[in-house]
Amino acid sequence: MTQAVELDQVPAASGTHKERGVEQIELHVSTRKLMGKKSRFLRRQGITPVHLFGYDTEPMTLQCETVHLKQVLRTAGKTKLVGLRVDKNKKPRNVVVREVQKNALSGELVHVDFFQVSLEEKIKVEVPVVLIGEAPALKVKTNTLAHDLAAVEVECLPDRIPEKIEVDVSILVEDDQSIQVKDLVFGEGIVALNNPEQVVVRIARLEIEKVEKKVVVEAAVEGAEGAEAAEGAEGAEGAEGAVAEGAPGEAKEGKQSRKEEKKGD
Repeated sequence: MTQAVELDQVPAASGTHKERGVEQIELHVSTRKLMGKKSRFLRRQGITPVHLFGYDTEPMTLQCETVHLKQVLRTAGKTKLVGLRVDKNKKPRNVVVREVQKNALSGELVHVDFFQVSLEEKIKVEVPVVLIGEAPALKVKTNTLAHDLAAVEVECLPDRIPEKIEVDVSILVEDDQSIQVKDLVFGEGIVALNNPEQVVVRIARLEIEKVEKKVVVEAAVEGAEGAEAAEGAEGAEGAEGAVAEGAPGEAKEGKQSRKEEKKGD
């Protein structure tokens, strides 16, 4: 039996507003009444369960129209501030997306967690690393680009979180050269929390020679095994032929000897 959801309690709008002169994404949510397994009734009607926790707030169980939530997730990711309007409150709460749960098979949204922040207190967040430019070292066919660190953890004020960290690989001109966390450039007030020596991207060598040698050796072994098998088959055929050819002659000699024995008698 499907349980109805009060759709008039689910705000249907999302947009933007300005916080400290910076345009901010806005999302409307409402208090959720269905909990636990009953949440599946919400998803069937295009509504996603949402959870809010963090700075200066009690944990809140909320819900939001899935269509608008997806739009906000695409735009904000986990690095942009979102103004969350709960029920009919006019003042939005400053939040960031903390966790997104999706169905492993369908990829559909299951649950989203928002973390409320203070614009006066620093937070820790992972920022994706994006490679730009072309590495001159890749002109050598035996070289490849190894992207070892996909995201860097930083600490900064919520309104200073960078959307991404661009790393220019055009400075990689030699074999085995790398760019480490300590080489990255961040904006004012942004501090990287990763090990400074951790490699972000590097020039690595393709082990083509070893692969080629392995293929040649395997081919030689297979050829030798094939030759031995062929020789064995020919030897077997020769032995069978010899036995077959010798049998009629032996039979004739036996008949001749019996005839001579009879004459002697």
